[in-house]
Amino acid sequence: MKKCITFFIGLLLFGSISSAQFIPREAPQNFDKEQKEIARGKIDTISYSSKTVGNTRKALIYTPPGFSKEKEYPVLYLLHGIGGDEKEWLKGANPQVILDNLYAENKLEPMLVVMPNGRAMKNDRAEGNIFAPDKIEAFSRFENDLLKDLIPFIEKDYPVLKNRKNRAIAGLSMGGGQSLNFGLGNLDKFAWVGAFSAAPNTKEPEVLLPNPQEAKEKLELLFISCGDKDDLINVSQRTHNYLFQEGVPHIYYLEPGGHDFKVWKNGLYMFSQFLFKPVDESSFSDYTILGTPASTNIRSADYPQILPDNRVSFRIDAPEAKKVQIDLGRKYDMEKDSSGIWTVTTDSIGQGFHYYSLVIDDIAVADPTSETFYGMGRMASGIEIPSREGEFYALKDVAHGDVRIRRYFSEVTNSWRRMYVYAPPGYDASSEDYPVLYLLHGGGEDERGWSTQGRSDLILDNLIAENKAEPMLVVMMDGNLESRDSFQQSLQTFEQELKQAVIPFVENNYRVAPGAENRALAGLSMGGLQTLYAGIRNTHMFSHLGVFSSGWFTDNPELTKPEYAFMKENAAKINSNLESFWLSMGGEEDIAYNNNKAMMTKFDEMGIKYDYSEYPGGHTWPVWRHNLFSFAPLLFR
Repeated sequence: MKKCITFFIGLLLFGSISSAQFIPREAPQNFDKEQKEIARGKIDTISYSSKTVGNTRKALIYTPPGFSKEKEYPVLYLLHGIGGDEKEWLKGANPQVILDNLYAENKLEPMLVVMPNGRAMKNDRAEGNIFAPDKIEAFSRFENDLLKDLIPFIEKDYPVLKNRKNRAIAGLSMGGGQSLNFGLGNLDKFAWVGAFSAAPNTKEPEVLLPNPQEAKEKLELLFISCGDKDDLINVSQRTHNYLFQEGVPHIYYLEPGGHDFKVWKNGLYMFSQFLFKPVDESSFSDYTILGTPASTNIRSADYPQILPDNRVSFRIDAPEAKKVQIDLGRKYDMEKDSSGIWTVTTDSIGQGFHYYSLVIDDIAVADPTSETFYGMGRMASGIEIPSREGEFYALKDVAHGDVRIRRYFSEVTNSWRRMYVYAPPGYDASSEDYPVLYLLHGGGEDERGWSTQGRSDLILDNLIAENKAEPMLVVMMDGNLESRDSFQQSLQTFEQELKQAVIPFVENNYRVAPGAENRALAGLSMGGLQTLYAGIRNTHMFSHLGVFSSGWFTDNPELTKPEYAFMKENAAKINSNLESFWLSMGGEEDIAYNNNKAMMTKFDEMGIKYDYSEYPGGHTWPVWRHNLFSFAPLLFR
């Protein structure tokens, strides 16, 4: 899709210039009411011969105010829904009124609007069972009728511009699906495509647009709109998700409403103003009224909502509160309306998972509309921001393993403890023994972290399905083994728990391949320090170590000096025993970056072999998910 960064002097309407300009985010009041003393367009019925159907078919055509046969015009083909015909738009929306009013305000390029019957069969009336297979098939057949019969007729009998940049297609419901199918399937014919509440006749995204690059190059505008209470919103949502993932510029416009003409009239009002003018892709994310409810919301909760540019809108009902904020690392003050509803829209938020808190009168609490996650040392809210780079942790149609919650009694702590265990696809049906990755969480989290916030099971499922990782068990233990004496004491207790309780329990209860070559240990932040301590001291037990966003402290020589001394004395053994020693950071913004950098300098001085990777994002779950995605393929090959 091409960006236009300069405006041009284009077609003249009533002696004034009509070009790219500010477009409001929604239709104003009375946009669909007849205005007095303005120029009006005209609607006529036309008949054309259809070789596709084998008869003469009817359509409506709108010609704009001041229409002249001496001038050539672009054309919008505007399609109806499954229960309508060529007059559905006329009866339900009075499109000529909407367009006339826009022309009067000099907001439209002069264009013809053709409203055909999209049911391409001899009896094309909306009679009887409108969902009958032959009638559904007729909507697909209309593609041929449109391209080979109707468009040639219009371009022969009317003064129109005959190239793709001057052709647009849009429709409501079934017609929205047709517009996506026909428009995106014929990019040599259409440069402007709009779908208002697209119906299930819309092709699956990968079939609809198998070559996203072609769409980026050829489309001037792709506009998808839907009401937030529309039962068919999943069709628009899945199309938007695919376009977002593939980086195809488009407007995804959500507004309050259902599957009705309120939404469709507003869709026509918005879409028509973009047509046949320069467009600015950088403004596309501005055009929506509502965002998409976050996937981390509780069931049926409308807020938080994620806007197309990854800003987030929050809405809280707290009429008695004096002050309300959202804390996403940065605090945002919310504003209260007369009914006691507090709202705020944030700046653009980085992609992936983020903790947040609702702060009411200076007390941080979990948002009741969000799922909660154990993080920051307490139950907190979390929000998942869509990511173009998130395919590796997406839920896909592949074989899935499962995460099992296991309780065990630890003689180290003299208490019952819990671990989460990922078993790969096919584990129960197999008699094979599996290697094991022991995967550790960070400070303020627990054994749930990697499974819930980290999506470790989906990452492994997808890697295994693509043969990029060996099937393995992943054991996620609770690494919270605090000591009142010192952090070093807690590290020692962790080592005992791992060796004396966790590994024996796993190897007694699961089919585990024996030996160090079938064990790996990795962790993030605090879990990275635990890996450095217990892993380095036990390289006879582990062949792979992964340290994510961590490093020995530069300001705690009492802790770090003994560790560096041990490594220096055992450097040869460490290098010999480890098949991989993998370090990764979230870039310079990672709070552990300087510690890690200083540690690697020490490793270089001692001759300790390691591999280093960096993925931008700081000290956050998006980074750690990618760390697991990168580390797992190195294991047990």
